[in-house]
Amino acid sequence: MERHLKAIGAFTNKDEKVLQYQKNKVLSNRLYSDLVLKEVKQKGFVKFHIDKAKEFLNEMKKTPYTLKGFEDLELSTQILLKAAIKNGVKFEILDRDENFIVLEKDKKVEYVKQATKTSLDSYVTMLIMENKVVTKKVLEKENIIVPQGKDYFNIEEAKSDYRKYGAGIVIKPKSTNFGLGITIFKEEFSKEDYEKALEIAFKEDNSILIERFIKGKEYRIFVMGDEVVGILHRVPANVKGDGERSIKELVEEKNLDPLRGVGYKTPLEKIRLEDPEKLFLKGQGLTIEYIPKKDEVVYLRENSNISTGGDSLDYTDDILDAYKKIAIKASKAVGAKICGVDMMIEDIKNPNPIDNYAIIELNFNPAIHIHCYPYKGKNRNLGEKILKALGYIEE
Repeated sequence: MERHLKAIGAFTNKDEKVLQYQKNKVLSNRLYSDLVLKEVKQKGFVKFHIDKAKEFLNEMKKTPYTLKGFEDLELSTQILLKAAIKNGVKFEILDRDENFIVLEKDKKVEYVKQATKTSLDSYVTMLIMENKVVTKKVLEKENIIVPQGKDYFNIEEAKSDYRKYGAGIVIKPKSTNFGLGITIFKEEFSKEDYEKALEIAFKEDNSILIERFIKGKEYRIFVMGDEVVGILHRVPANVKGDGERSIKELVEEKNLDPLRGVGYKTPLEKIRLEDPEKLFLKGQGLTIEYIPKKDEVVYLRENSNISTGGDSLDYTDDILDAYKKIAIKASKAVGAKICGVDMMIEDIKNPNPIDNYAIIELNFNPAIHIHCYPYKGKNRNLGEKILKALGYIEE
């Protein structure tokens, strides 16, 4: 083989090194089969495999959410692939950067992007949910409560309306996801801070919304068809003081948690200290150098997206059916089969939704990993539920 490659001029020094390396492995009995056989002879067949099983289990416990060999994919996609393997569904990665896969079983083929973009939803449904202005108008027609506000297509017009707004407003891009570009002013704010918030929002889109802030806690309700399959209360990015370290130092420590990463490959995202966080701290009269008292909790953002460093708490069994029905109704209003409904609820124990809720956003590509590996709570196994919705698992 070596002589043949050299003869045709296709054999390089690199090729020669690779072949020599493999040749040395064979001659020195360093093949994997040799190593396994050696340990089996030393320990015995049963003990060898039990020891290996324990070793692999301990390794898996360090990062139980990852699928070995596919760690570069978004965690939601990894979860769907694990469910596919478990249920005998073949898959192929079509585009790793885009998390685009194809599933196949019994000649049934489905193309899926980022775990929740599927053939179940139409393109226009996605466009409706992507556009927050359109979403609000569609929901209003169904008598679903949404925050009142105004959309702007240029920053100068928005700046000129500064005096129209008082405390309790939300400034956000029209078509953004993951909580990017959002600023919330619960208290009074200066013109300087208002204009800074406009700049942050317009960086993410060419049009923005200014809405009234809705009181209550925010819940992400995951709707699939006629069913609510998961609910999270998302706590905004925060740190807890020890009386010694600054906010900056506490963030650095919290970000060391192996559950936190970057790019949605872990259950939680690292906390950032960028313009939105600094602006929110400024509204509290704080900076990143402030040293919180022992057990003092300091919030770094008002919006609670996991993508901006928030914590996820499972509330699936704690929200009343009245609010779940509203979420399903909202999903159906835009024609969605898979939908993330962001709902503000002032009192989750109040059985009367009137004046107690508002839907602030619908999401056409809701992450499933936050429901499968919440900061606190149960794994809702949404990977298998997606396979069931696609027809790969029978009821």
